[in-house]
Order: sequence, then structure tokens, then C-alpha cells
Amino acid sequence: MSPWLIGFALFFAYPLAATVYFSFYRYNLFQLTPIGLTNYRFLLHDPYAWTAIKNTLWLVVVLVPLRVLFGLGLAQLLTNIRQGGNILRSIFYLPFLIPPVAATVAFVFVVNPGTGPINDIAAKIGINLPDWFNDPTWTKPGLTLLSLWAIGDVMIILLAALLDVPKTLYEAAAIDGANAWQRFRRITLPTISPVLMFSAVTGVIETLQYFTQAMVAAHVSQGNADQAGTTTAPGYPDGASLTFPQVLYDEGFRQFNMGYACVLALVLFAVAMFFTLILLRQFHAFADDN
Repeated sequence: MSPWLIGFALFFAYPLAATVYFSFYRYNLFQLTPIGLTNYRFLLHDPYAWTAIKNTLWLVVVLVPLRVLFGLGLAQLLTNIRQGGNILRSIFYLPFLIPPVAATVAFVFVVNPGTGPINDIAAKIGINLPDWFNDPTWTKPGLTLLSLWAIGDVMIILLAALLDVPKTLYEAAAIDGANAWQRFRRITLPTISPVLMFSAVTGVIETLQYFTQAMVAAHVSQGNADQAGTTTAPGYPDGASLTFPQVLYDEGFRQFNMGYACVLALVLFAVAMFFTLILLRQFHAFADDN
């Protein structure tokens, strides 16, 4: 076990202990000044961080279930298609292969009312779509649509799980008179529940670390490029795209408030652990009931 223990100590235990240690200091990479619990008290009254917390929790509550449900729906659709299924799999999976920055730039361009074709086409058929990434009300739904567009990772995992369900179970249920919903509820869901749990847990962790797409979408919608020396505050418009990792990055690597950034990192770690434990408990309860 020594290789694993060495890796655990170097890449998890030591960084975590160092993060806890620096959270009690004012640290700007040059000076280390002990300040006790000041960084923790500042977090309680930091409106910038609380805006990011609300946005990130919104994404966790809305985005993660939608990604799992949408991925499961596409996977179920592909299992029932007899002709052209391989082509559709490739089409649905391709957006996931695009680098996140390029995918976000393309998506914002396509749905932009001034440059993209989507709003123009919708307007011609009498549908007025919102200005997704320039309207605070629609920014988070726009980010949700962007994530659903790149659903290939969740879809392919759930598709593999669905194809692994023994067909004999469906045949036996059909002989007993079970309808499609009963077969899905009593056979499909219990069988693929470990994969659903994996998708939900990893989805929560990834969403709590949601950074690149929100940052790039905000900069592109403003007409800016995130280059060295850029001082534009994240969260455009009006803080709607501000996520917790952006605050952590801004405090640590732009403001050089490393002590406060360590506090934010510990909060992110604690919240991820909390959601993971809740999901594990719920899925174990579902498995026991079925």
C-alpha cells in the first residue's frame, strides 16, 4: 500500500492540511500574518461570495438533475432505435468532444441576437427568444442549455448501462403483463441505479467546480477576450454568471488573498462532501426499496 499512501499524503493530505493552515493567515505569497478566524468571519459578510454561492447552488439543483434525466432519455431513445443508431450516437456525443472554451464561444455566438442565427430563425416563425447571456434572468438557463448540448459524457455512460440490462428480465416481465412504465420502474431503474448514482455524484462535483463555461460566456457576451492583464470582474451580467470557483480564483490569483481563498476552497470541499453523502444515502435507500 506504500505507493498509494505516498500519493495520498503528497497530493491530498498535505495540500488539505496546508489549506487549513493558511486559512488562519493573511497571505499574499510574500507575507504571512496570523489573523485567527478573520477570514472565516469575512466570508459570512461577503456579498460577492454569497451571490456566487446562490448561483452555484441553483446550477446544482437545476442543472445536475436535468443532465441526468436528459442523458437517460437520449440513452433510452438510442436503445430503441434499430436503424441509424450509430450515427445518432456520434451526433449526440460530438459536442462533448469540443474543448469547453471553443464550445462556449460557438454556443454564445449562435444564440446571440446580433450575430447568431437561432434567434433570427425563431423570430421568423413568431417566437421571441431572450438575450440569453446579456439578460441576468436568462443567463443561468443559458448555461444550462449549453451543458445539455454537451451531454455526450452522461449519455454514453447511461447507454452502456442500459445495454447491459439482461433482456431476459424484460421478457419475463412482458409475459407477466408488465407495461412499459412498470418494466422501466421495476427493472431498468434498479439495475442501472449504481450508474445513475455515479452520474449524479460526479455531476454535483463538476457543477460545484463550474468555472470555464461561465467565465468564457461572460467575457464573450461582453465582447472581451480573457487575456493576460484583464481586470474585468467576473459574473456578467449583474453577477448572474458568477460561480463559487470564480470567486475563489479571483481572490487567490487576482487579488492575492490566498488566506481567504483557502477558506473558500475548504467551503467548496465541505459542500461537495455534503452533497455526495446525501446522494449516496438516497441511492442506497432506493436500492433497498427495490
